[in-house]
Amino acid sequence: MAYPNIRVNNLLLVGTSWLALLVPSEAAHALVGENGAPLTAEQRISELERQLQHQRDEIEALKLHLRLERNDALAEVRGRGVAPQGQEGVPSTPVGEAPPDEDAAEQLQARVQAVPEGQGVLTPRGVLQIEPSVEYINSATDRLVFRGVELVPGLQIGIIEASKAARDTLVGTGTLRFGLTNRLEAEVRVPFLYRHDRIEVVRQRDEGIVRTLNFKESNIGDVEFALRYQINRPVKASQPIFVANLRVKSDTGKGPFDIDYDEFNIATGLATGSGFWAVQPAINFLLPSDPVVIYGGLGYLYHIGRDINKDIGSAPIGHVDPGDSISANLGFGFALNPRFSFSLGYRHSYIFPTRTEVANTIQKSDEIQVGGLLFGMSYRVTERQTLNFGFEFGVTEDAPDVAISIRMPFALKL
Repeated sequence: MAYPNIRVNNLLLVGTSWLALLVPSEAAHALVGENGAPLTAEQRISELERQLQHQRDEIEALKLHLRLERNDALAEVRGRGVAPQGQEGVPSTPVGEAPPDEDAAEQLQARVQAVPEGQGVLTPRGVLQIEPSVEYINSATDRLVFRGVELVPGLQIGIIEASKAARDTLVGTGTLRFGLTNRLEAEVRVPFLYRHDRIEVVRQRDEGIVRTLNFKESNIGDVEFALRYQINRPVKASQPIFVANLRVKSDTGKGPFDIDYDEFNIATGLATGSGFWAVQPAINFLLPSDPVVIYGGLGYLYHIGRDINKDIGSAPIGHVDPGDSISANLGFGFALNPRFSFSLGYRHSYIFPTRTEVANTIQKSDEIQVGGLLFGMSYRVTERQTLNFGFEFGVTEDAPDVAISIRMPFALKL
């Protein structure tokens, strides 16, 4: 599809039609009748009006044809997320750089930039996208645990433990994405974590014992690998774009069973990873609906259990199978202008119970609901550089209180 050539050809046709109005040959023939006799003034005016209306109809038909051709070109641009590649006179356009002279495609790209990471259009073939990012996560939990016997309501014999924890996590991530084809990209993510936890523990048996703990830890997190494939290629601008994802999370970070515990079964260090491999298939969609683009997705995270074979405190831990999770998200992006856009959305995850083998018995944890409100902003600094801000506010008890991220991707044509 040589879209610029179509535009030029159509404009030439329109210009030719207008020039036909200025050529006096046909108008001169219209001043005499079939027998060569001159026409009256009223007949001349009527004939000229007829010719003028005919030219107007031709111009309107050409305009309609040009509009249809332009819509078809925009549909292909939106479906692929980039300008057509490998065609004469059409330069390649990386993600984040708008196709030339395409305001609508530029608006779509601006809206996509503001949606959460992993939801946008794919990286073009032969383009390497480098994305450094920084994320800050803050969470606080209060917990009350009773280990013992309750004789009657209010009369307990045993140990009561109350804890209050405040956690600050700073994650610096380096992400590389490479377009294998125009519809398939590969991704590698390498995170580095810094954690600071402040825990206050109160234990009561015959007397209260209060302990205040401060932990700091910095180490590499769990490295991730991903493939994304655009399933369909819409023929109309209003049709959705579906993208299939496959993410594999390693166990390169320090897991919760790789740290030591004291006599009270309290960890003396902090984990920077889950300690387990995981695989997550997912499907996302983008639906252009001017002036917004609607996005959403559904995924399933499968954790691969393993044997720990380690004593935690006085309890021997055998096989541990972390709970899988189902996650879904929905939102929209809106471009105020070609440089600034924002997005609003919601993300929710249901985490199944974890099964732990403790002293030849199976212990199950409670299921967890994690939900958060999403807000994103994107500002195009240059034609190739975009600055993205993301905010997530927890709305369920187990969700982090707030997460703030900054991403600044840039692309290189290899």
